[in-house]
Amino acid sequence: MDQQYYIQLENEFGAHNYKPLDVVLQRGEGVWVWDVDGNKYLDCLSAYSAVNQGHCHPKIMKTMIEQAHKLTLTSRAFRNDQLGLLYKELCALTNSHKVLPMNSGAEAVETVIKSVRKWGYKKKGVPKDRAEVIVCENNFHGRTITIVGFSTDPGSRENFGPFTPGFKIIPFGDAEALKSAITPHTVAFMVEPVQGEAGVIIPPAGYLKEARAICSQNNVVLVLDEIQTGLGRTGKLLAEEHDGIEADLTLIGKALSGGYYPVSAVLSNKEVMDVLRPGEHGSTFGGNPLACAIARTALEVLVEENMIENAATQGAYFLNQLREKIKGPHIREVRGIGLMLAVELEPDAGGARRYCEALMKQGLLCKETHENTIRFAPPLVIKKEEIDWALGKIEQILTHPIR
Repeated sequence: MDQQYYIQLENEFGAHNYKPLDVVLQRGEGVWVWDVDGNKYLDCLSAYSAVNQGHCHPKIMKTMIEQAHKLTLTSRAFRNDQLGLLYKELCALTNSHKVLPMNSGAEAVETVIKSVRKWGYKKKGVPKDRAEVIVCENNFHGRTITIVGFSTDPGSRENFGPFTPGFKIIPFGDAEALKSAITPHTVAFMVEPVQGEAGVIIPPAGYLKEARAICSQNNVVLVLDEIQTGLGRTGKLLAEEHDGIEADLTLIGKALSGGYYPVSAVLSNKEVMDVLRPGEHGSTFGGNPLACAIARTALEVLVEENMIENAATQGAYFLNQLREKIKGPHIREVRGIGLMLAVELEPDAGGARRYCEALMKQGLLCKETHENTIRFAPPLVIKKEEIDWALGKIEQILTHPIR
C-alpha cells in the first residue's frame, strides 16, 4: 500500500485532532526512519523527545521482550519485582527521596497538582479549597481539562471550559513577577526549565536559581516540568543542573520510556510526597512491571552510552553551525540548549509549516510550533556526520524565503 492509502484511512476514520506531515512511517533505527515506500529520513523531532535513546534501541527492546514473557501487569493491588528497583535507581540517579510512577506526562502533572494542594492544606496551613498554584504564560503541561485551563494558548482552551480554579499565570523568566504573585495561599510554582512547545524559549541565566530562592523563602514548592527537557535533552540529565539547583518536585516522562511504552514519574522530596495515603491517588497501569523494566534500561543506556554528554557536545556544534549558516531577513532567531534547538522565522516568512514540508521532501523530519518556529530535536545518539548532513538540507531550504 502506498502512503496515500494510509493517509486516507486516517482522514476517514480518525479524529482530526492532529495535523501531521504527510509521511507514513514504518520502521526506525537510531536517528533514521523509513516510510512505507522505502524512503529514508533523519528524525529531528524524536517523538517530542520520547526517543532520546534512538529508535528501537536494541538493549531496551531486549528488556521489553524478556519482561513481556514474564509479567506485564499486576495493578498496584499487588507488588512486583521491578517497581522497587526502579524507585531505587531513579532516586540514586536524580538525588530524589520518593518516586510516584504514572503513564503519561499529563498524569504526572495532575499528580503533582493534587500532591501540592494536599501539602498546602496539611503542612502549610492553607485554608480549605484556597490553594493557589503559579504557572507561566505560554506553558505546555498537557491536555487535560485542568491543565488547558491554565494554558494561555487559545487553541488549547477555546470551547473546553469551564475550567478548574486555583491557578495564577505570570510571565516566563521573570523572577520579580514570581515574587509579586506569591500570597499566603500559594502552594507551588510549576515551570518548564525551557518552554519546548512554545518554541524552545530559554529563560535568562540564573532564573531558576532565583525561582528556587524565592520559593524557599516563601515556603512554596518548586515544581519543574522536565518531561521534555529531562533525561539528557539539554545536555544534562535534568535541565535544573544548568542552574545548580534541585526542585522539590520534578516531572519526567517521554524518554523514560525509551520510546517503547508509556511511563512517567514524579520525583519528590519526602515532605510533599508523604502527604498521599492509600486510596487517594493511583493508576491501574502506573508502576506496572513492563513499564518499570523498560524505564530501568532506558535510564541505563542513557548513562552507559554517554548520550547525555553527546547531547551537550553535538548540540553545541549543531547550534553554532545553525547560527553561522541560517541567516537572512526572514530569520528572526536561532536558539537552543543541548539538542533542543529552534529556528524562529519572521511573521512575514510565510509560516514554518511550508519549510517543514520542504525539508521532509529532502529527507529530514521536523515540526513547526506556534506557526513561525521550527524545532530540531534529534535523538541523543546523533553523530557529527549526521548533523552535517542535516545542516546541508536545512541550509538549502531555510536560507531563502518560501512563498
